[in-house]
Amino acid sequence: MGHSTASSANRAKPKLTIATSAPVSGQRVSGAVTWRGKVAGATPRRVDFAIDGKVAWSQKTAPYLYGGAMNALDTASLVNGPHSLSATAYGPKGAKARAKITVVVANPGPQSAPPVSPALASQALPGGAPGLTQAPAPEPSPGIGTEPAPAPESEPTLAPAPEQTHLPIYWGATIGSQLTGSQAPWDMTAVTKFEELAQKPLSLVQFFQPFENCASTPCSSYAFPKTPLENIRKHGAIPVLSWASESTPASVSQPAFQLADVISGRYDSYIRGFADAAKEWGHPFFLRFDWEMNGSWFPWSESVNGNRPGEYVTAWRHVHDIFTSVGATNVTWSWCPDVDPAHSMQSLESLYPGDAYVDWTGLDGYNWGTNPTKPAGWRTFDQLYSSTYREVTGTIAPSKPMLIGEIGSSEDGGSKAAWISDALERIPTAYPKIRALLWFDKLDGGMDWPIETSGAATAAFAAGVQGSTYLGNSFAGLSAAAIAPSG
Repeated sequence: MGHSTASSANRAKPKLTIATSAPVSGQRVSGAVTWRGKVAGATPRRVDFAIDGKVAWSQKTAPYLYGGAMNALDTASLVNGPHSLSATAYGPKGAKARAKITVVVANPGPQSAPPVSPALASQALPGGAPGLTQAPAPEPSPGIGTEPAPAPESEPTLAPAPEQTHLPIYWGATIGSQLTGSQAPWDMTAVTKFEELAQKPLSLVQFFQPFENCASTPCSSYAFPKTPLENIRKHGAIPVLSWASESTPASVSQPAFQLADVISGRYDSYIRGFADAAKEWGHPFFLRFDWEMNGSWFPWSESVNGNRPGEYVTAWRHVHDIFTSVGATNVTWSWCPDVDPAHSMQSLESLYPGDAYVDWTGLDGYNWGTNPTKPAGWRTFDQLYSSTYREVTGTIAPSKPMLIGEIGSSEDGGSKAAWISDALERIPTAYPKIRALLWFDKLDGGMDWPIETSGAATAAFAAGVQGSTYLGNSFAGLSAAAIAPSG
């Protein structure tokens, strides 16, 4: 039986095209502008919008536009005069189409050029081997995501938005090995690389350490991490040590690390030595002890590992009392549960050690999106954080400032760039108790958390932390006392 042959007209696929429907070339614009791209011929994988050749926004679904409540194109952040706007559509199998126009920004009042991002450079300081709370999984190459990042015409950046008066916020990250091959703060070059992406020096660096390493027999205790703490301090940032009453390799069931073991004094000698070393080092740092205790995935949670109700608070107070007894007043205690928008986890009120034992509260929360690793569904920052934030700041610890210990978003299921922009804008305006945050910039278990998974996400993060609200690295000489919110 023969095969029919389609005509050449039927075989031809529609050519991908894009045009800018608004504004039009040569138009004078001011204030907030909605910039629309009109795509024809094929459905694009995404459309990137660039200002003066620098990607400022990426949209994966129709309507293809830059502007609106979630992603305002505010021309007040641009210098008056002509600016190039280009919209690039990326189609299947490498197809690409671009439309380019010129608009004239004409905002009233005097303007000057936006500030240039500071040149960022720091030397890597020597450090010891990392002691991770969880054994690191094999990490894929950096730059993964739902879509490959476009080859930008130049480094993605945005001029900072006009300043508003907000309470200042410490900010920083947990930085994995994907940037340099080694993790921060053992490799401080990783911090420099992250700062180059963020276009600003950070004020916080977080790392993780358990009590013991049981990868070989007998177990060995992890010493006070003076070198990485000093690396961070010399960089001008504040260290955040997430310290866990567990051992590596990580598992939920650890009979030697039940809360009752901590309470009974089994680890008192180790804890006291750790506290003495903290006092001797003498500089301030956040100690985020046994975090996300309201879940069921760590051995210190009351619902697992043979633990009993009430033991978490008792264990926390026991460890805190040892630090107090040796005079380690340079330690700032951060109590950090997981966000619980569905109200399905353990009651936070039953897990709070009390105002006398907590300096800062905290929250962890991730937008997992539809990433195959854990397709939990796309959630906005508000959907994730608002109800637990109100509970903690409204009834549990209304007098305490809050630190976001871990935050991140996937690229799968929506616009990661828009999610980042929304979060960094909403935190200082709608969540005034949040005075510190740490992005989880690490490839972890198949999740695409780092800001560098797309050019648009990187640009959104950089734009979000510009300005005086998010503080830079000026804290090397911070006094040896509990860390207070800046300002």
